[in-house]
Amino acid sequence: MKRPIFILFLMLALGLNAQSVSFLQFEDEDLYKETQSVRGTYSSQTAFLKQLEGMSNKSLSKFVRKKGVTEKLIKQANEFFDKMWYAEAARVYDIVLEKSEAQHTFELLSRAGDSHYFSGNMEKAYKWYHELYLTFTDDISEEKFFKYAHALKGTGRYRRAAKLTKLFRQKRSEPLNELGKDPTTWSSPRLVEVKNLAINSKYSEFSPMFHNDSEVVFASSLDSSFLTTRKYRWNNQPFLDLYVAKADVENDNLTQPKKFSRKINTKYHEASVSFSPDQQTIYFTRNNYGKKLKRGKNGINHLKIYQSQLVDGEWTKAFELPFNSEDYSTGHPSVSPDGKKIYFVSDRPGGFGGTDVYVADILGEGRFSEPQNLGRTVNTSKKEMFPYITNDALYFSSDRTMGLGGLDIYKSDHVDGVFSVGINLGEPINSNRDDFSYIIEESGEKGYFASNRKGGKGDDDIYSFKNILNLNAISGNVLDDLTGEAIAEAEVMLFDKDDIQVAQLRTQPDGSFIFKNLQPVSRYTLKTLKKGYFDATTNVDTKENEDVSLIQSLKPLEEIIAEDEGVLKLEVETIYFDFDKFSIKPKAAQELDKLVAVMTEYPDMVIKIESHTDAIGTRAYNKYLSDKRAKSTRDYIIAHGIDPGRIESAVGYGEEQLLNDCSDGVRCGRTKHSENRRSEFIIVNM
Repeated sequence: MKRPIFILFLMLALGLNAQSVSFLQFEDEDLYKETQSVRGTYSSQTAFLKQLEGMSNKSLSKFVRKKGVTEKLIKQANEFFDKMWYAEAARVYDIVLEKSEAQHTFELLSRAGDSHYFSGNMEKAYKWYHELYLTFTDDISEEKFFKYAHALKGTGRYRRAAKLTKLFRQKRSEPLNELGKDPTTWSSPRLVEVKNLAINSKYSEFSPMFHNDSEVVFASSLDSSFLTTRKYRWNNQPFLDLYVAKADVENDNLTQPKKFSRKINTKYHEASVSFSPDQQTIYFTRNNYGKKLKRGKNGINHLKIYQSQLVDGEWTKAFELPFNSEDYSTGHPSVSPDGKKIYFVSDRPGGFGGTDVYVADILGEGRFSEPQNLGRTVNTSKKEMFPYITNDALYFSSDRTMGLGGLDIYKSDHVDGVFSVGINLGEPINSNRDDFSYIIEESGEKGYFASNRKGGKGDDDIYSFKNILNLNAISGNVLDDLTGEAIAEAEVMLFDKDDIQVAQLRTQPDGSFIFKNLQPVSRYTLKTLKKGYFDATTNVDTKENEDVSLIQSLKPLEEIIAEDEGVLKLEVETIYFDFDKFSIKPKAAQELDKLVAVMTEYPDMVIKIESHTDAIGTRAYNKYLSDKRAKSTRDYIIAHGIDPGRIESAVGYGEEQLLNDCSDGVRCGRTKHSENRRSEFIIVNM
């Protein structure tokens, strides 16, 4: 595993090079290096993987079936897994499950799914979790199902996630906190009002944190006169102090800032605070120093988390936490709402990237458990920073790929210590600059974050945000196209512009439905289904924060059954073919789908297919072409689930039964000729 050398933030500004106060920043790859012991272990234990991957499928399958090989591979995969080398473990588990004859046990499938889940490969995680769920439905734990549900969502299987979640919850006596939420609305868009605060200056303000009931503590370099604007490299930085401001609830602002505490603030840097639930203990980040700054083996002054108690209205002298180190940095603390855990960021050895998020149990009396990495669903090969934990979610910042630019703020849902893949909060919380140190009130409606986005007052500014009422909605009624009566219990699905299903519901007894909290001025697609009716699809564009209403009419399946001169026929729109072709066109496929729907509704229906051509070409060829078209139409219907025995015949008549006068020797336009290229469906038995 790689050990990143951590270039610090919050360093001395006088005579020392340091980086951004709002980052645990580091340089490019040349600053990364591996310790000899880790490199040697890693190399020896993964060399065989390259050898296995170099084999052909046939050779690999033969190799893993040799006596004792499968057992050794499982042992090696388990060793990787226990070291949290999930990517390597996933590769070996895949070989065992896909190439060997090993029994697909609960543990093997579970670990294979977990390895891919923590590595961020949701498709493979879904594969093994899905098999685990199907094979061990009654044994799967809440934690495992939580990850399975997220793998379903992560691969776009929203409808299945919703269905399985409902079934899973019905089997449990207690509701699941996270799974109790509507799986189709977990990524619903929000309308957010963002405001630059009065406390911001031309210097740097960041890392807000709630304090008591009406205050916010934050870091600022307000008193410094030598601040150099942060750039993405080492530079001189100001000293930071902690300030406290009054929260103006009515105006969503912070006012009357003042220094937080003389005992906490020093001549060095202090920032990124968190409080115990009773507000009697503070955790904060500070430079590592005693009587003078201390440097680690790499010559860098690292960061540490310190703790102080409130006694008789005064903060005591701070002492450092036991999991700090002289040789790597630890910072950005966040205490859980119950006060039992502390989350933080570190570049300690064994992580996945530049800085990772860790958690430790708070045991009391200055004691803490051994920190644990939160894993691949939160941490990446990039930088994860500024964690903020709530009862059901972790918010953090990352500069991972596919963001909006710089640091973006992400949300990871959690239950029983299992964290989902981080979801980007999107605009306007995130911008093309750095957005970080996000905190949110228990109500989930408002909070604060920091950003160096354009339009601010200084380097980093603190912003308030408030979720405002989102009135963007699509509502309507589903009616019978023939009678105009309301259709209850019709299934209505909503798809976004990328054809991804985002919501699903059933109509009320009066046929009504409504999808709320949608994106403004966006294209959506409604698909409505009801047994006995044809499916209906409608494109709808939302407006600016208002409801868009429509009527969705469904045609009864029996509507296309008609009698013509004593003969029952299925009157779909004419199935046209291109000139000299017999392949099914997309438009034709839509009509044939209607026919399939009717035959599914009437299981005793038997039909015969008659296909016809125009008079262009020889009679013999047209006879051949029409017969190919009839057979092509029959094959399409059979391929979509209709028993071949229900199609009595599929015959081509060529140009024998023209619908107009465009016979041999008669000049006609292209449109007139196309009228004769058709297929007809005659009902033989109902």
